[in-house]
Amino acid sequence: MVFNVLTIFPDMFEGILRNSILKRAIERELIKVNLVNIRDYSKDKHKKTDDYPYGGGYGMVMMVQPIYDAIKAVKSSKDMPVFYMGPKGKKFDQKKAIELSKYDEIMILCGHYEGIDERAYSLIDEEISIGDFILTGGEIAAMAVIDSVSRLIHGVLPQDESFIDESFYCGLLEYPQYTRPEIFNGMEVPKVLLSGNHAEIAKWRRQKSLEATLNLRPDLLDRKYLSEQDIEYLKELGYSDI
Repeated sequence: MVFNVLTIFPDMFEGILRNSILKRAIERELIKVNLVNIRDYSKDKHKKTDDYPYGGGYGMVMMVQPIYDAIKAVKSSKDMPVFYMGPKGKKFDQKKAIELSKYDEIMILCGHYEGIDERAYSLIDEEISIGDFILTGGEIAAMAVIDSVSRLIHGVLPQDESFIDESFYCGLLEYPQYTRPEIFNGMEVPKVLLSGNHAEIAKWRRQKSLEATLNLRPDLLDRKYLSEQDIEYLKELGYSDI
């Protein structure tokens, strides 16, 4: 999968792309991150990409011309969706990550300053937000999207089950995880995880996922993700709004 990232700060991405899972995925050519510097498309002699807003107001606005030309140049004859990381967009979640992972190639535009000239939206298919808080620019948000989507690409993780069991993938928070040592400061690993009984382990993990979701994110509990056994267990825990 190819991520075409339009930004005025491409160096910000070096850390995430040179480490851990994404580094290995790039080396194995499972994903490609094409960093495009919007400044390269500015027609200003100083490569300026922002200006004062018409009508006055605080801050600077990213100019339409560099953005427009950068998008056009990267798309050329290719048909790929353009996503803008901005505060007015729909919140990014695991469902959206799965949707984006189905594309062969996407473009991500990173805003900055007070946002982008409204006319740039004519080339944007969808605006995406990672939450109701303020960032200096869209670069950190774009990194989160790239990382989240890349994990869903076949072969990026050692086993596809690695992401299927993770929080949010199946609508629930993930169950508790343990590793060596078996006992630490008097705290023991649950016996069921040492039993070798895979059916009981699966049951325990499912129940713990239900408990974690009920206690921490009850808003995620949705009948479409739940079996009859899940619903009965939630009732045993005192949850009746399902």
